[in-house]
Amino acid sequence: MRPVSPVLSYTRHQRILLHILFWLAVLTILTIIYGAGMPDYWLTVGIVALFMPIHIGYFYLIAYVIIPRYFDRKKYVHFALLFLLIIIGSTLAFRLMEILVADPIIYNAVKKNDPTFVWRKLEGTFKQQLLKPTYLISAFEQTNIFVWIALSVKFFKMWFDRRQAAMEAELNFLKGQLHPHFLFNTLNNLYALTLKQSPQSPGVVMGLAEILRYMLYEANTEIVQLERDISILKSYIELEKIRYEERLDINFSINGLSPDSKIAPLLILPLVENAFKHGASEQIGQAWINMDLRVKNNALKFKISNSKPETAVHDDRPHHVSIGLANVRKRLEILYPSAHNLKIMDEEDVFAVILEIDLDKRLEI
Repeated sequence: MRPVSPVLSYTRHQRILLHILFWLAVLTILTIIYGAGMPDYWLTVGIVALFMPIHIGYFYLIAYVIIPRYFDRKKYVHFALLFLLIIIGSTLAFRLMEILVADPIIYNAVKKNDPTFVWRKLEGTFKQQLLKPTYLISAFEQTNIFVWIALSVKFFKMWFDRRQAAMEAELNFLKGQLHPHFLFNTLNNLYALTLKQSPQSPGVVMGLAEILRYMLYEANTEIVQLERDISILKSYIELEKIRYEERLDINFSINGLSPDSKIAPLLILPLVENAFKHGASEQIGQAWINMDLRVKNNALKFKISNSKPETAVHDDRPHHVSIGLANVRKRLEILYPSAHNLKIMDEEDVFAVILEIDLDKRLEI
């Protein structure tokens, strides 16, 4: 399944632009914050710019070196130790930049306007200034605040991408189950016809080929035209009619179908398969299947009900947990998480399923 580009997925140039904009925003915010206490904002821009390489190096070292090499490979002890070393190193680098470059520039600029200015931050030896707890804590805070905002975005994107990948893999698995499940059922039908040496067997093979072509090629997308999905459903029903002949009464009504309506492929077919497999195929005498599909305001409602044999066929699994129905339920939970309703009614002589989907609210994966 070719994935729809997720919400947080960007091209290389878009990512570079977003990173540039983020660091420009950091530069602007810090300038505004610290500019109020400085002689002028141009000096503030220059001082803040001096510290930007520390912020930037800190972030990219963690996000693009340490995380991929250690966190992603589950080397958590190495990751934690290196992370701690980078935090300490960045804090000391920030403090060194203050003592050796930034603070003297600020002091001289303020001193020009106020010759009586005394800055106690500059008192003491180099070692005393470097290790003074108050300024180390301040350096730690200033070094980490925006870097941790950026890392939070990075971790959220990692979580989001992995969640999307997991959901896509699960959908691929579920869609992959449909093919052998459908093929197994239809080959059983073909086998029954060949046993009777039915002249209709070639037609079944051609019909099966058309449906498999749709499954393998046309349905290998996120959405398809609802009309096309229904046309394949009709082809499947025609194949089943050949098998059951006059023994099965089928009614299928369709209302409101529009060329603009689209749906995730192969959600309805398993419901119809289920009706044939657990209804008509298990009955010796006359059987029936009623289907009604309606689309209104791009909301789909599909009802299907089938007769049940008077004597239940022994099966260790309940009727409603067949492979097809379980598959459909899982795919609906992934693709239409808050926009579907699947009701299953298993009565004494009737089995019915009602599927409702808001076609406009498919989750893109």
